[in-house]
Amino acid sequence: MGTALVTGATSGLGLEIAWQLAQARHDLVLVARTPERLRQVAEEMRQFAGVQVETLQADLSKRDELERVAERLREKSKPIGLLVNNAGFGLGQRFVGGDLAREEDALNVMVRAVMVASHAAAGAMVERGRGAILNVSSMTAHTAMGTYAAHKAWVLRFTEGLAAELAGTGVTATALCPGLVHTGFHAAAGIDETQWKAPLWLDAERVAIDGLAAVRRGQVICTPSLRYRSANAVLRLAPRWFVRRAVGPERSGQGCD
Repeated sequence: MGTALVTGATSGLGLEIAWQLAQARHDLVLVARTPERLRQVAEEMRQFAGVQVETLQADLSKRDELERVAERLREKSKPIGLLVNNAGFGLGQRFVGGDLAREEDALNVMVRAVMVASHAAAGAMVERGRGAILNVSSMTAHTAMGTYAAHKAWVLRFTEGLAAELAGTGVTATALCPGLVHTGFHAAAGIDETQWKAPLWLDAERVAIDGLAAVRRGQVICTPSLRYRSANAVLRLAPRWFVRRAVGPERSGQGCD
C-alpha cells in the first residue's frame, strides 16, 4: 500500500486503522483538526513503529482546508497508496428542531469530504495504475436513522459505484460498514451507550483488521461480524415501512459506529 492517508486519524476507528498500518510498516499522513493531538499521535507512531508520519491539520467541514488534503492526495512526488476516509461524528440531535449548522458540518465531513478526497486520490492512483480507497460507512446505511444514516448510505452507494468505475485500473474501492464499535464515538456526541446491549458492541481492533483485510482482497463491501451481516441481510429484505418503524429516528442517537 505504500503511504496511507487517514482522515479522523487521532481517535476511534481512524486511530486504530492508522496504528495497524504503522505496525505493518506503512508510512502515514494523518489528518485531523486538533494540532496538539496530531503531534502526539504522530510522535508515538514514529517512536514505537519506526515509520515516517506526516501530519495535516484540517477541518474537513471547511472547503479550503479540505482542498489542502486533496492537494496532498494529488502530489506525484510523494504518492498516496491508500486513502482512508474515516472522519465523521455523531450528531446527537434530531433533524427537526436541531442545529442546522451542525447538520451542514456533518454533511460536509461525511459526504462532501469523502467525494472530494476520493476524486483526488482516484485520479492520481489510476494514473499510476495502483492504489486503494477505504471509505468508512456504517450498518446504519440500511436503516432510517436520520441524516447520519443518510450520509452513510451515500458513502456506501458512492463506493460501490466508484469500485465499478475503477474495475480494471489496478485501483480498488472498499466500503467498511461496522455496527456499534467501542471507540468513544457515542460519548463524544452525548449519546447514551447503555441503550445498546453488550453483545452488539464490536472491538475497534477487530473492525480495523477486517477492513484492511478487505482492502487487500479488493473486496467492495465489508461488514464486520456475522451478527451485523445477518442484520443487514434482514434490513435489505424487509419492507421499508418495517425498517422505518424498527430502526427509524426514534431508535437513533444520530450516530451508530
